[in-house]
Amino acid sequence: MAERWLSDVVVAGGGLAGIVTALEALRAGQSVTLVDRDTPERFGGLALWAFGGMALVGTPLQARMKIPDTPERALRDWLRFGELPPDDEHALQWARHYVEHSRTGVYDWLLGEGVTFMPAVNWVERGLNGDGNSLPRYHIVWGTARELTRRLVAALREAGQGGRLTVLHGHRITALEQQAGQLAGAVAVDEASGAELHLQAPVVVLAMGGINGSHAQTRANWPPDRPLPATLLNGAHPFADGRLHHWVADHLGGHIAHAGEMWNYAAGFPHPFPHFEGHGLSSIPCKSALWLNHRGERIGPEPLVTGFDTHWLCQRVAAQEKPWTWHLLNWRIAAKEFAISGAEHNQRIRDRQMPQFLKETLLGNHRLVRQMQRESRHFLVDDTLAGLAAKMNALTCSHDIDPATLQATADAFDANFAHGNRLHNDDQIRRIQHARQWGPDRLRTCKPAPLQMRGAGPYIAVQMQLITRKSLGGLRTDLQSRVLDAAGQPIAGLYCVGEAAGFGGGGANGKRSLEGTFLPGCILTARAAARSIAAGRAAG
Repeated sequence: MAERWLSDVVVAGGGLAGIVTALEALRAGQSVTLVDRDTPERFGGLALWAFGGMALVGTPLQARMKIPDTPERALRDWLRFGELPPDDEHALQWARHYVEHSRTGVYDWLLGEGVTFMPAVNWVERGLNGDGNSLPRYHIVWGTARELTRRLVAALREAGQGGRLTVLHGHRITALEQQAGQLAGAVAVDEASGAELHLQAPVVVLAMGGINGSHAQTRANWPPDRPLPATLLNGAHPFADGRLHHWVADHLGGHIAHAGEMWNYAAGFPHPFPHFEGHGLSSIPCKSALWLNHRGERIGPEPLVTGFDTHWLCQRVAAQEKPWTWHLLNWRIAAKEFAISGAEHNQRIRDRQMPQFLKETLLGNHRLVRQMQRESRHFLVDDTLAGLAAKMNALTCSHDIDPATLQATADAFDANFAHGNRLHNDDQIRRIQHARQWGPDRLRTCKPAPLQMRGAGPYIAVQMQLITRKSLGGLRTDLQSRVLDAAGQPIAGLYCVGEAAGFGGGGANGKRSLEGTFLPGCILTARAAARSIAAGRAAG
């Protein structure tokens, strides 16, 4: 006979959105059953591994750096860059809610939870033509999102003392239950034994992550008007497979919106020690690296440069003849600019080692470059361009790279510096110079110089592929995080938060994110759900 559990709220998913929802519900006096498919040591989902960048508006840190940001300005940037449809009322409402409440609802709230931020605001996603972030907004959690997650998990445990919190690890919610037409709970399955649990509760919160942890779902939802590469790496959570989204749509009339909108990255490479099949790492591409096609030719005519429009970069990479590209750089560039997104490879920030962080920022992160040279077969190093070309061909089991072509590519770029810095005419150099005007970017971006500059070697080539990451679409929700049916009416007792809800409304970011909108989106949607649940209980 199946076991039965009784609580006030069932939360489906143990990522950041699920944890915050459960925490706030417990603090409001409710009992919570939280169901998470993963193991206890991976409690926290992608947030446990994420870098921890947050787009926040009007913070004291911005004020100290004399950044004159306002919610009105941020909303203009958001709507323009995301290309949100003017009739998408719920996405628009959530976009406005985000910019108006990210300061109090995320920044101040996290400070109250003991989470702090690094003392600089970074400027990302500026837009290919200045149509993205018109000001720096990217705040970095000191300790990465791993520190944030661990603090919130500790707070969750404390708030759940006295038996009011049950966490079921290694379980999956397969269906929701109704009685007399009302939501009555959920069915969870122990994935190890197959045993069923019936979780009775008048409220269920869906926090199971996005859709594109499954490559089948990624390909099924890929917009037909955009190029799709033959192969993809997976940087999403493999449990975020969309099954519960579709169950809610098929059985309760929930509406999945914007399933084809995704926040992928253009420069991933296989994880040397993968956690799951197809696991990729997302590099933060070096602005000074030359981005080449499979033949070793520079992709153009407009060169690919990170930090301006990730959506555009992904489409350019996906449109290439073969499903990989190359980054060509030297050790000088790599030591200053090469980075990998996430907590795992940002040890100094993750472990809050400020002296070591400052040393590596100023003198170069040679440690990470040597680590990748040692661990990744996709990170190639050689003293000559001809030797590098041979290694590139050996990796791809091809003769795609003609050494003369690779040499000509480097020579053509270096010709910009033949007469000093006065006569170059290259858009990548212009973008680098623009980026270096902002202090934090200047620290992490090399002064433009020839690739073949004496003493800058050896040469490095990194084979890159498109890597999936976040779903921008999801179940349609209102500003209370209630799941809406096709007619726009809330499904009583059912909420959806975080990536499962497209970070609010079924797709608050539109086609593009201002970057760093995902962790705050999880927190804001979760807190809205918890407030609504508490208000409903009080009214009842």
